Amino acid sequence: MPLSRTGPRVPAHQVTTRHLGAAYPLVAEPGLGHRGVLIGHDLLGGSFVYDPFELYAQGVISNPNMIVFGQIGRGKSAFVKTYLWRQAVFGRRAWVVDPKGEYGALAAAWGVEPVALRPGGRVRLNPLDPGPAGEGGHRSAEEADRRQIELLASLAAACLGRPLAPRERVAVDLALAAVGSRAGPPTLPAVVDALLDPSTDAARLIRTDRSNLLEDGRDVALELRRLVHGDLRGMFDGPTTPGLDLSGPLVVLDLSALYNSAALGVLMACATAWLQAALARQASDGPVGGAHVLVVVDEAWALLANLGVARWLQASWKLSRAYGVANIAVLHRLSDLQAVGGAGSEQVGLAEGLLSDSETRVVYAQPPGEVGRAADLLSLSETEAELLPQLRRGVGLWKVGPRAFLVQHLVGPAERALVDTDSAMTGDP
Repeated sequence: MPLSRTGPRVPAHQVTTRHLGAAYPLVAEPGLGHRGVLIGHDLLGGSFVYDPFELYAQGVISNPNMIVFGQIGRGKSAFVKTYLWRQAVFGRRAWVVDPKGEYGALAAAWGVEPVALRPGGRVRLNPLDPGPAGEGGHRSAEEADRRQIELLASLAAACLGRPLAPRERVAVDLALAAVGSRAGPPTLPAVVDALLDPSTDAARLIRTDRSNLLEDGRDVALELRRLVHGDLRGMFDGPTTPGLDLSGPLVVLDLSALYNSAALGVLMACATAWLQAALARQASDGPVGGAHVLVVVDEAWALLANLGVARWLQASWKLSRAYGVANIAVLHRLSDLQAVGGAGSEQVGLAEGLLSDSETRVVYAQPPGEVGRAADLLSLSETEAELLPQLRRGVGLWKVGPRAFLVQHLVGPAERALVDTDSAMTGDP
């Protein structure tokens, strides 16, 4: 081997282009094309542009959903907010479930007011509003009933802290059927009343008497009653407040008044159910308002922490393609998916299923203790896993299907006011 002043001269590494990606992971990557929103710099090769709807149309991904992970202060919120803002250029709309009240600046930039939900407040949303119209403009009663029953069962199970017994599920079904026979959409107060005052005809349908049917549904009714007459009243206990403007480019459901409530997951489920039903109604003849919609569920761990709600959320996640929707769930750590239940539990399986139903995963810096878990859940290579604790602020590991990218998110000067969550710490106005 010839020598040089710096030591032995190593021959250049030669490899076919077919094997270059395996020989140098994260280096030989052609990117995702130029159609879509500019996210920032691909640290290993030029600009990084991403759009789930374009990639779905091209067959690059099989679903448009995304999950974003990141420790506090590592840039995940800045990415989500600027991503929504930039998508508006393409006529895309955004709907956000905001449990911390962090999207007010983004709403102000768009010229809209967040829908602030407060106990005893001015705004009510009916989570049992019907879903999409069926073929020919006629609502599918079977489809609407199924959605409402699943939501009610999920809310009741979350409130009770356990799965519903068969007799409780039947009591809920009969109560909803009784309410649904009346004019207008069903409401939670009407369902609670039907559970506490079942009819003789309803009891006869399951070969029992009214007294036994009342006892079957009593625990469910008392738990749901908290949303109607208890400390959580005034948000989901009646018809949807008329006059809500859902036609703007951004709709924010602000739940920050209840962020520290033990019932946050239940409240987020109610808000998300109403939002999805509203989207479905508008999408019955195609994408909402002629454009695709991005639906963000921030602090998604609160929904996954309840088994019944997690079941309902995963089922809803699968409907994204039918409604022209790309869902975005935002969490802190990969362990959030496994902390929702015991090892091997259905709850953990549902949480991880949500990951499987999200073909785009964006991971900002994670603690060293998360590396092994991230490698397993995201099928990371050894090189990719080792990078996670070392990522600086604003740099994310993107997994789009089987492909990987290291992306430095860029925030423009005009966007800084939209994403600043540090003013309380820095003293800046």
